[in-house]
Amino acid sequence: MSETAPKPIRAGRQRRAPRPLAAWAALPLLACTVLAGGWPQPAAAQPQASTASTYREPVPELRAIVDAPRPPQMSLSPRRDLIAMRQVPDLPGIDVVAQPELKLAGLRLHPRVHAASQFSFSSDLWLMEVESGAEQRIAGLPQPLGLASMAWSPDQRWLAFNRIDSASGANELWLVDVAARKARRLAAGLNTVAGGAYSWLPDSRGLLVRLQTPQARPLPPADAVPTGPSIQQTDAGAGVRSVRTYQDLLRSENDAQVLEHYLTSQPARVGIDGKVTPLGATGLYIDTSPSPDGRYVLAQRVERPFSYLVPLSRFPRVIEVLDAATGKPVHTVARLPLVEGLPTGNDAVATGVRSIDWRSDAPATLVWAEAQDGGDPVREAEVRDAVFAHAAPFKGAPVRLADLGYRYGGIYWGRGDLAVLGEYWWKTRRSRTWRIQPDEPGRAPQLLFDVSFEDRYADPGSPMTAPDDAGHQRLLTSADGNSLFLSGDGASPEGDRPFLDRYDLVTGRTERLFHSQAPYYEVPAVMLDNTGKRLLVSRESPTEPMNVYVRDADRPRPLRALTRFEHPTPQLRDISKEQIRYRRDDGVELTGTLYLPAGYDAKRDGPLPVLMWAYPQEFKSAAAASQVTDSPYRFNRVSYWGPLPFLARGFAVLDDPSMPIVGEGDAEPNDTYIRQLVASAQAAVDELARRGVGDPQRVAVGGHSYGAFMTANLLAHSRLFKAGIARSGAYNRTLTPFGFQSEERNFWQAQETYLAMSPFNYADRIKDALLLIHGEEDNNPGTFPVQSERMFAAVKGLGGNARLVMLPRESHGYRARESILHMLAETDDWLQRHVRQAPADQTAAN
Repeated sequence: MSETAPKPIRAGRQRRAPRPLAAWAALPLLACTVLAGGWPQPAAAQPQASTASTYREPVPELRAIVDAPRPPQMSLSPRRDLIAMRQVPDLPGIDVVAQPELKLAGLRLHPRVHAASQFSFSSDLWLMEVESGAEQRIAGLPQPLGLASMAWSPDQRWLAFNRIDSASGANELWLVDVAARKARRLAAGLNTVAGGAYSWLPDSRGLLVRLQTPQARPLPPADAVPTGPSIQQTDAGAGVRSVRTYQDLLRSENDAQVLEHYLTSQPARVGIDGKVTPLGATGLYIDTSPSPDGRYVLAQRVERPFSYLVPLSRFPRVIEVLDAATGKPVHTVARLPLVEGLPTGNDAVATGVRSIDWRSDAPATLVWAEAQDGGDPVREAEVRDAVFAHAAPFKGAPVRLADLGYRYGGIYWGRGDLAVLGEYWWKTRRSRTWRIQPDEPGRAPQLLFDVSFEDRYADPGSPMTAPDDAGHQRLLTSADGNSLFLSGDGASPEGDRPFLDRYDLVTGRTERLFHSQAPYYEVPAVMLDNTGKRLLVSRESPTEPMNVYVRDADRPRPLRALTRFEHPTPQLRDISKEQIRYRRDDGVELTGTLYLPAGYDAKRDGPLPVLMWAYPQEFKSAAAASQVTDSPYRFNRVSYWGPLPFLARGFAVLDDPSMPIVGEGDAEPNDTYIRQLVASAQAAVDELARRGVGDPQRVAVGGHSYGAFMTANLLAHSRLFKAGIARSGAYNRTLTPFGFQSEERNFWQAQETYLAMSPFNYADRIKDALLLIHGEEDNNPGTFPVQSERMFAAVKGLGGNARLVMLPRESHGYRARESILHMLAETDDWLQRHVRQAPADQTAAN
């Protein structure tokens, strides 16, 4: 959904963050439908959709998908012998989503509870033993539970969780005694406006929290008379600075004062006995984290001047170290200025300290990166980033750990002679992984991997980690300390086959310990020992939902089930799925997942109406663009969010067909965006027709966000589709003039590309039916609601066929049950009327 470029964290991993063991398996939500009366379902004549401003519900088989039960989420304990299970709640109602919400400096917050906006909270909590699978209930849990987040104590004696109840205004910290299986309230009045506001101290005797405080700035009167205009001023001669199109920004001094009121918090230490000890002064804190030895607190707070142009994350900030006993400042790391723009390019960064954190394998050492090229990727520089370390008591100059030719991507910490550092360069899609020896910064780093992070087949995997005694993630190594363990997706021409490898740091050789085998898709999520023989895995197949197992290679029967989640709707067990391959006219190999309704037979039933749902992606290599994605052995999970519900309405579904936009060498991918996009779509339509499963005269295309942008462009530049469903998209790229998605150039550098890629400019060519759906309060950079409103107005004014649905109180992703049901009802009407019932004699020319 992002309108900004993804930045890989380390070698071989694009769009994926490190996977800490303590929160290894937040299971995906499952949803499904019922095929009433068997297949095929006769399509009843659909009346003209009503324009009345009331919520609608779709047909029962679609409604069943929205209301299907979902499995719990899981969090593994530090000792890896217990799992905390959280019940995922049903979708909230519009009455919940419509609660008062403030939009300030890029934040959305609930003023009554001083918390970041969240509408769905876990409704139950219990424990499961890994060894036996036995479930244990917890006494004393509040009702309603309202669990927003949770964290194990390092010694595993306690489980803390944040409870929010908007009805009572509660924002509380609760504590579960793991041995006694009892819960009690520990503290009230948390301030979670800036995100997580509690963390365990390393001795497990208490937590560091941020509390609401009466010292916060008073709220300005709601009817306050303005004291003057809002004024912004350029810095003449500052050079070109790219400014993304952000949502929810401050607009006035009144907004700034409201932000200060809600963001102000008091750092404090809360003991497990409930005693609260304030630490230092109140401030506009956005992060507080204890050092691994518990003696210090790394604190970051914003300060004026604020900005009307960028969100809170770009405001001036003070980074300092506090004494954990008194809260007094002992060291100022940096004072960072307001950043209202960056040099052009996805590799551009702000100057000064960034990505600062504690070194997890040392008592109290700070580590951060600083750009050495002014943050400007266009400037020639041998060293792009330098990585620094500064140990307590923070005297003398910081130590230079590494000089990097790319941008810093993070570090996995192991011990004094072992850490794994990643760097990346977006422009060339390269990433490198190094072994460094942090206790000997003068030692030359050892290159482990140098790969293209868009080359999924070459992905070496990510290091496995486990929490240490202080609760910090550390590298898992073999007993002799000479090997790492790497896990990855295992992308291959046969599809994804997740793996676990042992990597020898001395020889550079790998030994495969586990590899997912057909007909299952199995992920080695957690190592239960330091040999790789005992694993906690998730396992699924097309007809079997994901469940959790213990895999022990030394046992006669190595696989033991911990969970037994049943197929949500057994009637869907026979839906067919096939990973298909086909070729674009320029030779690029494409992949898609083809779903067909249960009981369908192409020879008997003939070609079906088709719904294609896609999301384009940019590549610098045609070979990488041609790689197979996903796996044919994953569970046929039917979610209300994607296209699969319409299998229940008799459609064939081509999900996630490749839409690669390739720009090799010095070529920019987007300069030939339209040609490549249409060619990919043509290849998909032709392949379904060749297989005899898709009727080329009855095809619809759809997508969300950048997929909606794709949809409008395909309708503007081809006649392949009878209809399009575009949700929460952007259609006029002059409204995102400083880049979008992965486009690095600004509008003034690439005017022709921006104009050619904007379907708004070609609205007169849209001859087929376009359904536009958008949340009225979209918070995603670039996809302002006005994008859909102006696109609809253009198509309407030009005599085209379009419908605009604006969902009240909804963001970029829709949250309320009523909104989801209405979205499905509108989409179903559109597909039935304009695709299924499309007259055969009105076939559009390609």
